[in-house]
Amino acid sequence: MARHPRPDRASPSQTSGRKFGRALGRVLGRVAVGAVALLSGLVLLISATLLAGLWLGLEAAPRVPQAAPASVDDIDRALRMLRRHDPRGRLPGIQRNVTLTPRDLELLVAQIGRRRGEPGVKVTLQSGAARLQLSLPVPANRFGHWLNIDAQLREKPGLPMLQQLTIGRLQVPGWLAEAALPSLLALADVQKQADMVRRLVNHVAVTPQQLTVTYALPASPQQELAVGLLTPDDQARLQVYTQRLAELSAQLAATGPVSLARLLPPVFALARERSPDSATAARENRAALMALAFLVNDQALPGFLADLQGAQPGQPARPLKVTLLGRHDTPQHFLISAALSAKGGGALANAIGLYKEVADSQGGSGFSFNDLAADRAGTRLGLLAVGDPLAFQARLAAGVIEADLMPAVADLPEAMNAREFRNRFGGVGAPAYRQMMDDIEARLNGLSLLQPPP
Repeated sequence: MARHPRPDRASPSQTSGRKFGRALGRVLGRVAVGAVALLSGLVLLISATLLAGLWLGLEAAPRVPQAAPASVDDIDRALRMLRRHDPRGRLPGIQRNVTLTPRDLELLVAQIGRRRGEPGVKVTLQSGAARLQLSLPVPANRFGHWLNIDAQLREKPGLPMLQQLTIGRLQVPGWLAEAALPSLLALADVQKQADMVRRLVNHVAVTPQQLTVTYALPASPQQELAVGLLTPDDQARLQVYTQRLAELSAQLAATGPVSLARLLPPVFALARERSPDSATAARENRAALMALAFLVNDQALPGFLADLQGAQPGQPARPLKVTLLGRHDTPQHFLISAALSAKGGGALANAIGLYKEVADSQGGSGFSFNDLAADRAGTRLGLLAVGDPLAFQARLAAGVIEADLMPAVADLPEAMNAREFRNRFGGVGAPAYRQMMDDIEARLNGLSLLQPPP
């Protein structure tokens, strides 16, 4: 009977290799299990840290109430300050000082923070130190609706240093806050402005109730401001809409005055073509409104913006006279307010419009409720342009008439000097004045296009 051959016995080296392989497999298995457990633990730890940070950082209510909106006196002081520090024609490299009060700083910070909603701001100054308390609204979530920030700064050569930072109930050491500051500025979308401040400002001195900024202008101050305040994308967008308006002007100027209602559809049809999403649409709408505001005020796009793009802005073959309700000044008021509110919020646009009318009553064309109605209509349009940007583009691209943009206002009082205005309406804020403003708002409420966005 045939016998099956017996398999050869494994050599000692093969046996050792198998044992080593099994042992290595067991070790690697344990390592893999340990690594998975470690990674899971790290994920849980990171998640717990983030959740703890959100829980400690966000709060249910603001700690700082909203500051009073800018008044006529605030705007007057700001404009006088801007005139004193106008960079045009100033020699570069020479140090200059600008003095700011806590109220000035609160309005400035509130205006920057308004991109995220209506913030509360409080600034406290003392010798060598400053304290900024800020309450910013955040999108609805389970942890809290407010980000409360308390930053304490100490004077040093150059810019102040961040000495202590509290976010909600979360204490952040000064050294860590300083290290994280660039990321926080980028997150708040103010990195470019912060970089511009570092380039221009040499020192900040803090005394009780006053902050003095020492700065020196560069060789090309207007270009520096453009780079600091407008992103390259924003500059390119302005070029696009300025060029489109130049083309429209060349087509329409020979026909005489042109209604604003005729310009808006082609401009916002272009904005609609260039807007793949809501965030882009808001930026396109801001640029379009700014370009329109330049046009109706007979201003070309500033040359330094064109130089940054390596191209000259398109210029109309002849000036285009734009009207609204048969007047040339109404579209000026309307579009300046629209551009301001789209960029900085309705409160700023309203304050500047009111300031202009008060100033006009003291030696200009006179106080005009007609102009204030155009300001308020433009403010509503600007807020819609960024509040519901895609729907706004679709609505305007479909076509509008003047009655969509402005109610009838020819009966409203205007051309009043300061004495007549006080005698008839008691001044800004008096009952008769408020009654007129309520009447204007009621007229605007009758226009479907200018209803607040959802």
